[in-house]
Amino acid sequence: MKTIPMISIICSLALSSCGDFDSSAFNTKSGGIHTRSVAKTSKATPKSSPFQKVKSLNGFHPAAVSLSLAKRAEGMSRDKHGMATYPHSSRQRVVRTTAYSHEEMEVGAPWKKNALGTYLKYGHVRSAAADWSRYPVGTKFKIKGLPHTYVVDDYGSALVGTNTIDIYHPNLSSMRLWGTRKAEISVIQWGDWNRTLNILSGRKHYPHTRKMYYAAKAKVDSGQVAKN
Repeated sequence: MKTIPMISIICSLALSSCGDFDSSAFNTKSGGIHTRSVAKTSKATPKSSPFQKVKSLNGFHPAAVSLSLAKRAEGMSRDKHGMATYPHSSRQRVVRTTAYSHEEMEVGAPWKKNALGTYLKYGHVRSAAADWSRYPVGTKFKIKGLPHTYVVDDYGSALVGTNTIDIYHPNLSSMRLWGTRKAEISVIQWGDWNRTLNILSGRKHYPHTRKMYYAAKAKVDSGQVAKN
């Protein structure tokens, strides 16, 4: 009569020693158990953004700039706004950002269209403007604290010769709320230098596009361009 309780105790101890067993490994449809490869699931993407777990305090503005990254920029040459000009291979940068909107109705800026003639984006992927000799067309980047991917598909005369990135907003209130602020960015893909030159070569009759063209061409000719 005492054999049954003893067997129950032994079984309970055996099961309690299996506390690390993952019940989610069962495939209920096939009745089998799948062995998960830790190496594959934890493998990092080479060009993934380091900001994936960093969130903005208010969900709209960038997260605070890393002081260590800002300090590493000391000694670099500066643009007219006092912002560092990074080596072409540097993907992590502290930049000055501004904001613009098609509602500003600027001369030469077609309604909701970028410099490529396509529509400005404001979804998961968002448009940005920059000096194309510093950020070639198609450059994609993340802003620390925000979930969106930004793509350089526009430019502006005020941006030429600077390291500033202009962030597109769909209305004036959103544009003004962003304002001018420093942000930490991570370049996840450099744009196409050949495409940049091809587009700008046909626009050299404008002073700002001509300046971008020759600056970009000098970089390409010297081999001092960012590569993926």
